[in-house]
Amino acid sequence: MLMEHFGGAGHSFEIAQKLQGKGMLIGIDRDEEAIETAKIKLARFNNVKYIYGNHDEIKEILSELNINGVDGILLDLGVSSYQIDSRERGFSYMSDSILDMRMDKSDTLTAKDVVNTYSEEELFRVINEYGEERFAKNIARNICEERKKKEIVNTSELVEIVRKSIPIKFQKDGHPAKRTFQAIRIEVNDEIKPLYDTIMNSIKILNPHGRMCVITFHSLEDRAVKKAFTDALRKMYLS
Repeated sequence: MLMEHFGGAGHSFEIAQKLQGKGMLIGIDRDEEAIETAKIKLARFNNVKYIYGNHDEIKEILSELNINGVDGILLDLGVSSYQIDSRERGFSYMSDSILDMRMDKSDTLTAKDVVNTYSEEELFRVINEYGEERFAKNIARNICEERKKKEIVNTSELVEIVRKSIPIKFQKDGHPAKRTFQAIRIEVNDEIKPLYDTIMNSIKILNPHGRMCVITFHSLEDRAVKKAFTDALRKMYLS
């Protein structure tokens, strides 16, 4: 038995194919649209269980399924290409849409809420901590100035504010809004804070000789995962 996040179901397809006749794939995703897409892509397989939930709830999900342990876990963190490519979801700085960025549409906090209601200090914290953006102070200040004139609603409006906040000579290394969008997305979806406990809980539910793989996409995720693995290894040696 193996657990995995669906995302675009690319990994899930290969895993389900290899598990045929040998085990079951439990796919967990907090995005209901991703689950529906996965059901279509994985329709040929009868060894897949679809769960609407979050990896933070991994212990509770297994308990509800009356499963004591799994042989493998694949955590594919962050936003998926499927979500970025869905223009109306508001994840991308490359196309114009409503500021949203929710992975789970049942959540109440949106990117528009963060941009328009957070104080300048809170915006600076989010953009600096989760985006590691050196011009976080400029961006936070300019967001607050612009929203005095009118509510910031669209991704293109936020991109323009960020662009004006970063000196031209520092805009050559990728899109200038990349770090700010990452930061706001992480805040909206609370991606970092629960990650340490998620890794620790996932390790505990692995069967003997089970394996766990974590795919990270930026340094914040990477640090949280490495710290959890290091601490788990230390506890194992001390026990």
